[in-house]
Amino acid sequence: MIHRFPMIRIGVILLCIAIPFSAFGDGRGKGVGSTIEWSAPPGAYESATLEVSMPDGDVITREYAAGRSITLRVSDLGTDVTDGAYTYEVTFAPKVSADVKKKLENARKANDEAAARKVLREAGITSTLYSGTFTVQNGSIVDTEATESGAGASAEGSAFIKNDDGGLVTPTPPTGGKIAVNDQVIPDDLIVQGSGCFGFDCVNNESFGFDTIRMKENNTRIKFEDTSVGSFPTNDWQLTANDSASGGASKFSVEDITGAKVPMTITAGAATNSIFVDSTGRVGFRTSTPVLDLHVSTSNTPALRLEQTNAGGFTAQTWDVAGNEANFFVRDVTSGSRLPFRIRPGAPTSSVDISADGDVGIGTASPQAGLHVVSNLRIDAVDSAGGLRAIGFGGTSNTLNPNIYTNGSYLVINAKNGANALNLNFDSGATSSTIMQANGGTVGVGITSPQSKFHVSGGDIRVSGGSFIDDGVTLNVPDYVFEQDYKLMPLPELEQFIRDNKHLPNVPSASNVKQAGLNLSQMQMRLLEKVEELTLYTLDQHKTIAELKAANEELAAKIKAIDAQLAKQQ
Repeated sequence: MIHRFPMIRIGVILLCIAIPFSAFGDGRGKGVGSTIEWSAPPGAYESATLEVSMPDGDVITREYAAGRSITLRVSDLGTDVTDGAYTYEVTFAPKVSADVKKKLENARKANDEAAARKVLREAGITSTLYSGTFTVQNGSIVDTEATESGAGASAEGSAFIKNDDGGLVTPTPPTGGKIAVNDQVIPDDLIVQGSGCFGFDCVNNESFGFDTIRMKENNTRIKFEDTSVGSFPTNDWQLTANDSASGGASKFSVEDITGAKVPMTITAGAATNSIFVDSTGRVGFRTSTPVLDLHVSTSNTPALRLEQTNAGGFTAQTWDVAGNEANFFVRDVTSGSRLPFRIRPGAPTSSVDISADGDVGIGTASPQAGLHVVSNLRIDAVDSAGGLRAIGFGGTSNTLNPNIYTNGSYLVINAKNGANALNLNFDSGATSSTIMQANGGTVGVGITSPQSKFHVSGGDIRVSGGSFIDDGVTLNVPDYVFEQDYKLMPLPELEQFIRDNKHLPNVPSASNVKQAGLNLSQMQMRLLEKVEELTLYTLDQHKTIAELKAANEELAAKIKAIDAQLAKQQ
């Protein structure tokens, strides 16, 4: 059972198989009544983890330090214990030296699995795992060491032989439970044109129905024992129905007898189509109509669990990959069931797209840079103190090292290169057209389509304590000259003003700055002289023009007088 938003989810058993205990020595859980206990494997181990899958699908997990008794009480299964079969898995974490851990860590960082396996092999680290089943009945653990005899335990389940009158008699089996009937050896093919029943509980006139072969007794097995020699394969296999131990599992298994392993098990109660392979080789889990190579279908959050135990020397880590109507996600189970990766239903194509060269596109299938965003971008970042929200772009002391952050109601863009810095501050009322950088290299303030290198619309330009500078020529213009009601000074007054106040460093401010003169406190004197000389030269030219105009008028009057005298003489 996979819960969509679990409060506590420590582990899930994905493999519920009953591994023969002889494969691991005395690894079988032993108990009766209120407690079941597991013995530790030979050799030192760091810790042990017990996972128990309950009949309703929930899982409990318990951790045990080295040397501690690995026990489980019925009360540990919860306040309302359900009768039924419980599957367990005990994993032992081996002791790993600091040197081996470092080697494994380096192999992981290098993504070298061959090197990791070599380290484990040389250190003699192997995975130790016990798995099996116990049964709870009437709130108590059924005796796990009780055994069942080979022959039927009751008359109804015993072997019968029919007498001449048609009645049934029960033969008395010898010690060991076998019926005293001589073996039959047939040195030829045996052809049975009917059905066959094998086992101590088969009876005369057995009703076979559609069964061709029937096995009938309290322990049914089909064993494949290969007697090949030399280079031919000799592995023995067995088909096993149900455990023989008391409280064991009701299951069907394929057992590797030679290797003492159980590679496949189906437990009783498994849903129809738990595993289904269609005619094209597609595999369905809980579905008989798989659409793709692997198809998982369930009513609540189909998922895949990737669980690395600590039995192999590596740190335990568990991940879930799952999806439902709320999201597709990757869950870090080990770190508190966090969801570091989520995709919501309806996300557009190429919401996240990684190209062949490693470029990442957000909203584009053709990213042109390391990160290419074709959408609105918002980044919220919080510093270690949890106050300042900032985005930093790292660099050395000799490279550009910009950062963007909010400070109260201001947005600050700060770029530093050594002692130089660029700071742009926007208050909360700034509009989208406050600052605009156009493709042609123009900058607009208050306008989104600047027509010059620097284009200001809807406001004034003010310089306080500085100057406009262009290739060594300084223009220092007071703010008030841009006011609409500013009136130009008559030329004679302007000439006299400049001559009287030439190079005056600081003209005291007055309530009316227009009558107090220019404030030259921050002017660069050399460049100011250039402006003054140009202004005086212009004024001199105006005076010369006026003098020439007066002389011209005087000459015109004289010519007119001469013309009048000539006219009288004629």
